Amino acid sequence: MEVVVGRRPGVFVRPVSMEEGRQLQRISRTAKDPVRLRRAIVVMMSAQGQSVPDITSLMQVSADYLRDIIHAFNERGLDALDPKWNGGRPRANQ
Repeated sequence: MEVVVGRRPGVFVRPVSMEEGRQLQRISRTAKDPVRLRRAIVVMMSAQGQSVPDITSLMQVSADYLRDIIHAFNERGLDALDPKWNGGRPRANQ
């Protein structure tokens, strides 16, 4: 019986179109929201072929967070960069 132990396959974003690449660059230069900025940089680094461990060490984020961003971008495109704020205390009725 042979046991094969291998490393997990790398996670990368899907091929990014020229327009998406331009928008990612624009977001990385002009974004006011730090969450959106961080996500755009992560996607750009992955599109350039950087591995998950390299990105996590440079950006100081967890590998799980990074994989979540990459999978979300692959499914929803640039909409995945926008934070989805929810929860918290309900608004008071006045």
